[in-house]
Amino acid sequence: MSSIFGALRRRVLTPSESETKLEKRGFHRKSPEAQEQLERIGRTFLEGYGYAVEAGSAAEAEEMLETVPRAYRGFAYEGAGMGAVVHDALPGHRGRLEGLLAGRGRHHVYMVYVGIGWAMARLPKVLWPDVRRTDPLLRWLILDGYGFHQAYFHTERYVRTPHVRPPFSWAGGPDEYSARVIDQGIGRALWFVGGTDADVVADLIAAYPAHRRGDLYAGAGLAATYAGAADEEELRRFAERAGEHRLPLAQGSAFAAEARRKAGTTIAHTHLATKVLCGTTPERAAQVCIDRMPAAGGRDGVPAYEIWRREIASEIFSLSSSQKGADL
Repeated sequence: MSSIFGALRRRVLTPSESETKLEKRGFHRKSPEAQEQLERIGRTFLEGYGYAVEAGSAAEAEEMLETVPRAYRGFAYEGAGMGAVVHDALPGHRGRLEGLLAGRGRHHVYMVYVGIGWAMARLPKVLWPDVRRTDPLLRWLILDGYGFHQAYFHTERYVRTPHVRPPFSWAGGPDEYSARVIDQGIGRALWFVGGTDADVVADLIAAYPAHRRGDLYAGAGLAATYAGAADEEELRRFAERAGEHRLPLAQGSAFAAEARRKAGTTIAHTHLATKVLCGTTPERAAQVCIDRMPAAGGRDGVPAYEIWRREIASEIFSLSSSQKGADL
């Protein structure tokens, strides 16, 4: 059981729930339903963070995380990823992240890795985990989490001034490509900043330099599929607004389908979003991600993660085109 020290850790280290309120953040409020969905996601993230910080062991944290409703459990594990890193950064504390990933957290590995990026955004660089010990392919998701955090909490700098790209450097890979993955996280956050309103989110993306928009749409596609709060008409309009960036939008959606499949948390909205954004089922979109997963290392100077993304986009395009042909 968690101790009085664990409860104190949680109380001192957990961000305030008020920070997840759309009004507090200055985010667009499309409807009461969309607002409640986004704010519930924020609350669930903090719940998972608190479990990882407070629990006496990774196994105990896992027990608490598994009580979160299935549709929202991934967000709790994302928060737990952040909490585990913060826990392990404390003097005399270690092994929480490793234990989380060794247990049922391995089914939520994508979300846990994203949570690591949240922690890096909050911790001094000297306390960052050694990312060289993480999975060479999936470690890029850490930067997705970092980018999301920065756009969500430092919106003025990362969203309201879109022509400024703050510098970033880490030990996980080349800085030039790192900036692109951070943009994918920013794009995911834009789904929240825009309150899940397709036109507002598309307008936010359009304000960025053209060469950044593909990665932003990839992140937004992931959020539109995983977090939801948009109906079929809105998703179709979002896909239309994506224009030449339809492929990265579909790739992000496929990533979300695979994250939910692996964790066993696929919901009705996953089916709707992949039908609209990928032109296929979540099962087939997820299978593309699995089938196209490359070995680490990359080729011709292109990181394996980027090769993976490109091949997913290409395969999803082929599937979607075949389906359209069959419907004629």
